[in-house]
Amino acid sequence: MIAAASDWRARDLAVLWHPCTQMREHPDALPLFPVAHGEGAWLVGFDGRRVLDGVSSWWTNLHGHAEPRIADAIGRQARTLEQVILAGFSHAPAVELAERLLACAPQQAGRQPLAKVFYADNGSSGVEVALKMAFHWFHNRGDSRRTRFVTLANSYHGETLGALSVGDIPLYRRVYAPLLLDVLFAPSPDAFGSRDEAAAIACAERAADALSQLLDAHPGEVCAMILEPLVQCAGGMRMHHPRYLQRVRELCDRHGVLLIADEIAVGFGRTGTLFACEQAGIQPDLLCLSKGLTGGFLPLCAVLATQQVYDGFLDDSRERAFLHSHSYSGNPLACAAALASLDILHADDVIERNRGTAARMTALAAPFAQHPQVAEVRQAGMIVAIELHPEAGNAEDGHAVEIAGRRGLRMYRAALDHGVLLRPLGDVLYWMPPYCIDDAQLKVLAGATAAALEEASPCA
Repeated sequence: MIAAASDWRARDLAVLWHPCTQMREHPDALPLFPVAHGEGAWLVGFDGRRVLDGVSSWWTNLHGHAEPRIADAIGRQARTLEQVILAGFSHAPAVELAERLLACAPQQAGRQPLAKVFYADNGSSGVEVALKMAFHWFHNRGDSRRTRFVTLANSYHGETLGALSVGDIPLYRRVYAPLLLDVLFAPSPDAFGSRDEAAAIACAERAADALSQLLDAHPGEVCAMILEPLVQCAGGMRMHHPRYLQRVRELCDRHGVLLIADEIAVGFGRTGTLFACEQAGIQPDLLCLSKGLTGGFLPLCAVLATQQVYDGFLDDSRERAFLHSHSYSGNPLACAAALASLDILHADDVIERNRGTAARMTALAAPFAQHPQVAEVRQAGMIVAIELHPEAGNAEDGHAVEIAGRRGLRMYRAALDHGVLLRPLGDVLYWMPPYCIDDAQLKVLAGATAAALEEASPCA
């Protein structure tokens, strides 16, 4: 079996170009782990080695690997209809999923609910859809001045050019800067270092006041603001108070700006409620969902829009129509997986169960706050972030770059040696496990984190 694992590594490096990777780091500095199969929270290698998936395979897996109910749903659908063009045609899984998503989407008193679903292939593509919808909606209204977007400092929304434009992680966007949109960056409401809720609210209020000034300085120029509610995930799992979202909703309404909520990573129970927007009691004009949408089985994105936005594209002119398309829009297999995932969320009372798991995560993570290398431990539902004091010489790109610097690499390898997949965001170790993780597995996760923190020592 060991020889088989080595063979797969060699075959991989001969043909594959991996994402978010400096390939010179392979095969030595960043060793590949060929996965033979998954079992719940575990990834099992070709050599039989088991690794706990502490990051839900880039935040996609909700219920565990090879979850039989989702696998069975995909199999049943594959024997009926695997794919059909969604322009001019329809199918039951796409309709049923749209109905289900709209029924459980965030709602705000006094606002028309989200009413239409547009499907895309992945999170970045969904962000592109939302950005184009927002701009095009104003264009159709004859408001040609609204061509700019507001985004948050330290934000991340994907790697396609539009999504990259509204991101703020230098390493990812620096090379492509000449190709990117000219966007407005508002200060992050990040509550890092806040001692209590009152301090976090104060951070939110200051950031909202700054946003208000920014919008005042650019009247009639902004078509939409995009943000990740509650957690800036790829930005180092930095978290903010729901009060900021309430202020943003008010400011967007005051200035006639559409609000895009990117819940690609934080949706479907990650922060303690089905959607993060619920904790602020607000509803966006456009809502982007992906990653956990299918339980981590297949790529799919859904962009939910209000009836008002949808109506702005209805006309006899095709130019006023939203002509954006993907070959696999609303793929029946992916929609079937998403429906099965929603069924599991309901049948297993996952949100309530997650509250108990999150409390256990709180207890296991608390001692790390006393570690000399740790600056802060913070949490939002099933996301725990353990942020280290910055490493000298790694200040340019900060805490937001995956496995940045030798310290990040040491921590990654130490956790892997202890049987856990942790993928540090620079100065931040984080837990974002599948919801099926049990107490014994959480202890394994905590033990591997302790080993990783020991490797964070400057003299390690």
